[in-house]
Amino acid sequence: MSDNLPLKGIKIIDFTHVQAGPACTQLLAWFGADVIKVERPGSGDVTRSQLRDIPGADALYFTMLNSNKRSLTLDTKKAEGKAVLEKLIKESDVMVENFGPGALDRMGFTWEHIQKLNPGMILASVKGFSDGHHYEDLKVYENVAQCAGGAASTTGYWKGENSGPTISSAALGDSNTGMHLAIGILTAYIGKQKTGKGQKVAVSMQDSVLNLCRVKMRDQLRLDKVGYLEEYPQYPHEMEAFKDGVVPRGANAGGGGQPGWILKCKGWETDPNAYIYFTVQGHAWEPICDALGKPEWKTDPAYTTAQARQPHIMNIFATIEDFIKDKTKFEAVDIFRKFDIPCAPVLSMKELLHDKSLRASGSIVEVPHKVRGSYFTVGSPIKFSGMKPEVTASPLLGEHTDAVLAELGYSAQEIAAMHEVKAV
Repeated sequence: MSDNLPLKGIKIIDFTHVQAGPACTQLLAWFGADVIKVERPGSGDVTRSQLRDIPGADALYFTMLNSNKRSLTLDTKKAEGKAVLEKLIKESDVMVENFGPGALDRMGFTWEHIQKLNPGMILASVKGFSDGHHYEDLKVYENVAQCAGGAASTTGYWKGENSGPTISSAALGDSNTGMHLAIGILTAYIGKQKTGKGQKVAVSMQDSVLNLCRVKMRDQLRLDKVGYLEEYPQYPHEMEAFKDGVVPRGANAGGGGQPGWILKCKGWETDPNAYIYFTVQGHAWEPICDALGKPEWKTDPAYTTAQARQPHIMNIFATIEDFIKDKTKFEAVDIFRKFDIPCAPVLSMKELLHDKSLRASGSIVEVPHKVRGSYFTVGSPIKFSGMKPEVTASPLLGEHTDAVLAELGYSAQEIAAMHEVKAV
């Protein structure tokens, strides 16, 4: 680990499990923070054993969310374990937790007690819903958050056999909440440098999903005013879709006012990902006409403006699809990119895993592991000019227990005694 990482010297108690919290603390660990993952002796984070691909080894679910951390096993129900946590709180800057409501209080670590131990402590929490929300008692997971935050109601097809709200496979509820919390922690840390005081930071999964759905909230506000949404595929053919005054699902339509759609390429009958996404950007209309060999569209009043094109936008997409039916998704993109048209191939997870550019940039990395041999994982999505975060292996359960205890001032005999009573 490079010594020039900006978060070096920040000590974080990671009391999180599964995905939202670990995604947050992993990001901070990549950038130099000393993240001590506190786990239950004997079992640890539930994701260590979930969806295993190698018997007896930590599952990829765990390894891909806990790189660069240290693991301390601790039983806080035992007096000795509680004393260790108190000592750790005194010497740390941040504590991150994603327990259910009231769990920390029941452990004896109320906010008042934490502040007494360390007035500068930042207590960062992942919640399902914000404090005081009428659903604050609900247990929340990824897809629950996507439904509560508005993503599901605006995703999917609006009619036909497969209509209905649809969940995204992107972790809008979990990893997205973790990213928001990381921003909150760093903001509170900068505030603490100015005031010397810590504070509580909380991010709810519902709020984090809603924050990513702001353009759909924009559309709701427009719909309330105008009564229809001109860039949605339902306009102008299916105006009844707007009658209930609720933002309808838009299938694969562009969300930012630029019409777009997923189009079939050569091989789509057998390859589920032989598609491209194509965007009809207003200022790129003439280049689109040139790319398709349709110069007459440049001057035809039925095509020259976005408003004129909208009533037959699906016919335009059908024409583009006909143009690329004998081309692979990569060939199609190579043609359109020369005309500066926003488009991309639909890339599968397999293609992304083996993508040379992603490997070269560190967005996909291979990490050696003591038990697994090595594993591939997603590296830092944030790139810096002055540093390159190095992704190291996730810790084995309790791998750093003795080292962390020694740093807290415990002697070898005291550490042995704690093992004896299974406090660690």
